[in-house]
Amino acid sequence: MSAGEIRALLSRHGLLARRDLGQSFLVDEGVAARLVEFAGVSGQDLVIEIGTGLGILTRALAARAKRVLTIEVDAGLVRVLRSEQLLPQNVELLHADALEIDLTQLAQAAGDPARVVANLPYAVASPLLRRLLEARRELVDWSVLLQREVAERLLARPGTREYGSLSVLHQLCVTVTRGPDLPPRCFFPAPRVVSRFVRLIPLKAPILVPAELCEVERLTRAAFGQRRKTLVNALRGGLEPPPSTETLLRVLADLGIDAHTRAEKLAPERFVALVRTLRRVPTAVAAAGSA
Repeated sequence: MSAGEIRALLSRHGLLARRDLGQSFLVDEGVAARLVEFAGVSGQDLVIEIGTGLGILTRALAARAKRVLTIEVDAGLVRVLRSEQLLPQNVELLHADALEIDLTQLAQAAGDPARVVANLPYAVASPLLRRLLEARRELVDWSVLLQREVAERLLARPGTREYGSLSVLHQLCVTVTRGPDLPPRCFFPAPRVVSRFVRLIPLKAPILVPAELCEVERLTRAAFGQRRKTLVNALRGGLEPPPSTETLLRVLADLGIDAHTRAEKLAPERFVALVRTLRRVPTAVAAAGSA
């Protein structure tokens, strides 16, 4: 489906691509097929797709998967998909907001190995990535199209500008594999940025116990919220109620972390150790747990 065909289809139904939803539709069926192959989709899979759009990626998924459950928030696009019969028989279309759906429950109810494949709107990519981490124990993997800069944050190493809370959380939970980059011409409307496809596979030997994900997230958001400050000062300013300087210095010393260290210098596993040590310090428990 070319950009011109997409424009004509939308016009026929009185629609335009919605910038408020970050709509940018794939226009190349060959690219869609390659993305599905990279995602490892097989004939036994249920694929949960976030963002049906006009169904180009959906149809490529349906050609390889046993079933596709595709989620679309835009009522206008749902109407187009149904009235134009753009989806194959093994596709179920769900009109809903993926940010409000319990993805864990959806995957549990699948009955088949469940994968997620998505062209994530840039505006909601980060919260959706976070929700996918919550569902990781119920998913084989998830493969998503992201703004390239966001994808680089998932893979960023300590000491780099891109390294942050998103990097830490993902590297503690999944293995991230870089896929192809897609230039703006692969989409309509053409975005102003390059997109990257990445595949995320849950770690077989989890570093975190389930309840620790939220704790580590709170701590890393505080730590990276003031990147230019030392870890002690960032945590004192970012956690509520703030731990005392003496408590933080004692905890860092116990872990062999220099008092002048900044968050960007710590490997992901060190944040886990920091959370677990703070949890055992009576004066810091409230701060680490309620931030």
